[in-house]
Amino acid sequence: MMVQFKWIQMSLFAIAMLQFTGAAENLPASFTVRVGDDVTLPCENMIKPQQQCDSTIWTFSGLGNKPAVELVGHGQIDKDVKAKDRLSVTENCSLGVKNVTVEDVGLYVCQQYKSRGAQSSSDSVVYLSVVSMTEHQNHDEVTLTCSVSTYEPCRHTVKWLFEGKEVDKDNRGVTTSQSPCSASVRAPSSHHIYKSGFEFVKCSVTDGDKEQQLFPFRLQSSGNKPARTDCSVIDYIMLVLRVAELVLITVITVLLIRAPGNQRPVRRSGAAASQVDHDEDEDDGVVKYENCGDTSASVRLH
Repeated sequence: MMVQFKWIQMSLFAIAMLQFTGAAENLPASFTVRVGDDVTLPCENMIKPQQQCDSTIWTFSGLGNKPAVELVGHGQIDKDVKAKDRLSVTENCSLGVKNVTVEDVGLYVCQQYKSRGAQSSSDSVVYLSVVSMTEHQNHDEVTLTCSVSTYEPCRHTVKWLFEGKEVDKDNRGVTTSQSPCSASVRAPSSHHIYKSGFEFVKCSVTDGDKEQQLFPFRLQSSGNKPARTDCSVIDYIMLVLRVAELVLITVITVLLIRAPGNQRPVRRSGAAASQVDHDEDEDDGVVKYENCGDTSASVRLH
């Protein structure tokens, strides 16, 4: 009787382990990558044989409760997909995504079809989360922010590290703040953690009980050129002064051109010129006598 009871216990334990293993295999996969990185989303339970993944379909559900869209139909990237130039299908029917953006955050489902119209027993589900970093300058202070965009409720832990330690430890003048899926660090721009060009500043991201991921600080880029999140007040003032300087120079130039003193006198000849000279001499109290010779005399009237 005791032997039978132990055998029953072992059988139940084995069944429970099999159920747990099967459930674990069906758990959705999740990936957390940084903006600008590449990622490959696996398609599990792939049916063989397939010719160019013609029995595979990938669908995507993004943020904002938008309806799911088909990215890959029978192994081919859908021509109407916005990001088609960044997508690819690998030999094992996984989905490759290049230069990841926040718009790629979402739920990806890989469906396998045994034959036309007959779906396989299970789908491969993948969650993609994306890490983004920003730099905000305000006068002589710099604020770095690291945030994670997720499709499902946030379960990530985010914090900033400097030389492997949390930045608020042993660093006076540094202020940190945290919120779900986001962390910020603020310090004077002259602080030593910034002097190295952020070389030793990293964002630590942990997805639930998964292994910690470290992302060196790097701004989001467009065309491989760093893009600042804003202009400082000083930059804005300098821009206004430059525009005002150009306007002032233009106004002064126009006024100088139109000034009466810059108008060239009209040259007169003959009798008109003599009359003008006579009038000017009378104004000066001088009478000029002219003859046909080369000399002339003038007498001042007292």
